[in-house]
Amino acid sequence: MKLQISFDLTDLDKAIRIAKEVAPFCDLLEIGTILIYEHGIDAIKAFKNEFSNKTILADSKIIDRGSIAAELFATANVDWFTVMAGTSSQAIHAACSVANNKKKKVMLDLLDASSVGQSALEAKNLGAHALLFHQTYDEKEPFVFLDKWDMVKGNASVPIFVSARITRETIEKVIELEPDGIVIGSSIVQAENPAQEAEFFYNLCCK
Repeated sequence: MKLQISFDLTDLDKAIRIAKEVAPFCDLLEIGTILIYEHGIDAIKAFKNEFSNKTILADSKIIDRGSIAAELFATANVDWFTVMAGTSSQAIHAACSVANNKKKKVMLDLLDASSVGQSALEAKNLGAHALLFHQTYDEKEPFVFLDKWDMVKGNASVPIFVSARITRETIEKVIELEPDGIVIGSSIVQAENPAQEAEFFYNLCCK
């Protein structure tokens, strides 16, 4: 099981500073969508410059112009980027084709999928390398989406990463599902001691 730490901040310098503290306790560093909105490709370049030996994922949420958008992120040298499952199969395949040609990887985000089971089933054939299973951050009940876990797990032939506003109190609920990866953001990034929190979750998930 891998731990992915998400940085959904607008302050790039702060994100880099915290990332330096938590990098030893994760497998992937995620440049969150908000950070990309604020700083664009420069956020990716900054992370790659500081963490050349870490796997960097950009939560790009590509939904249109798949090949062009994928080319931009691949050229910025990000290791992984996300594509939305709810877009057309042509857009997904186009983005995945660029990723494969550039030796990058695509995580297919099931957030807007009309059928999470069907999207999970088709992911590998479209070229995706992993699935991201979660729900909107603004949802008041952060674990409602887990009712569909069996549909995703039963149809997936690529690794599944789960994100659910995870805390110390709820992490065990997610670990019980045995996903391939867990994504944690604010519980680590906004903690008083981010390194300590990252180490706590890392030891649970990855040891």
